Amino acid sequence: MTTATFQHIDTSSYEGKPWSKVDGPGKSYIDRPHQRTVSSLRGRETDFSLNANGFAIIHSPAIEKLFASDEAVRGGYYGEVEALIRKHIPERLKKVEIFDHTVRRRQANSPRQPVQQVHVDQTAAAAAARVRRHLPLEAEELLGSGGGRYAIINVWRPIEYAAVDVPLAVVDWKTTDRDDYVAVDLLYPKRAGGAAEDEDDRGKEKLPDPETNDSVDGYEPRGEHFQVAPNESHRFYFQKDMTPEEALLIKCYDSFGHGEPRGVEGLAVRTPHSAFRDGDAPENALPRQSIEVRCLVFYE
Repeated sequence: MTTATFQHIDTSSYEGKPWSKVDGPGKSYIDRPHQRTVSSLRGRETDFSLNANGFAIIHSPAIEKLFASDEAVRGGYYGEVEALIRKHIPERLKKVEIFDHTVRRRQANSPRQPVQQVHVDQTAAAAAARVRRHLPLEAEELLGSGGGRYAIINVWRPIEYAAVDVPLAVVDWKTTDRDDYVAVDLLYPKRAGGAAEDEDDRGKEKLPDPETNDSVDGYEPRGEHFQVAPNESHRFYFQKDMTPEEALLIKCYDSFGHGEPRGVEGLAVRTPHSAFRDGDAPENALPRQSIEVRCLVFYE
């Protein structure tokens, strides 16, 4: 167990719908720091599950080790992730569609750094939009009244060595309230040809210009996520010294989650998460590297 500082959206700090940039610190709202206790999952992994809590820790070594190129991730690791999902989700699945990944390195020249804000990757609307975007020919059937259950699962793991200095924390879904979640437009850099011609953002990240953090010029909304307001009831957890042989499954959305139109009472619908600085980490701890792969999962 440790105590850490987490950044939460200040719901009085903006007007209209808030926005944030996918490639840097630019945003239209203010985060405020809040001290929270973070409990280790080490030795208690089986006490938590995707369905009950919205996250799960599994032991699942990867063949791919370095994740140094976009081709290595898509060409090899995606297949490993699909196999992992099918093995460790207890329900029968009819389809797994991997649509996105992000490599984060806590290095000055890395365009994607660990995100130290409590958030959820997709809203319900964004999840449905992902289905339409990546499976356009099947979308109406999959999203219709007879389409059944689907979810977005984020598979997160450290790269090369344990995530010690800036690990990832998750919030037990059962300790959150619906009012905690604030929908925020996610802005992406515009590209030549427009998003309609080139919607795939993987491998195209660039360092943002710090002089334009507060400007939306050259950006467009292509997603929506949740920032999470502070709540004293939240319970934070992390896998202490999590290794590359372990994976953290994070539920971003579940169409049958509690409170959804076809929701099942008590079924976790989403899980807030955030990187944080572990004050107990050694001063010489290596800077965190990690990969997250986001998957559309369709249940039988």
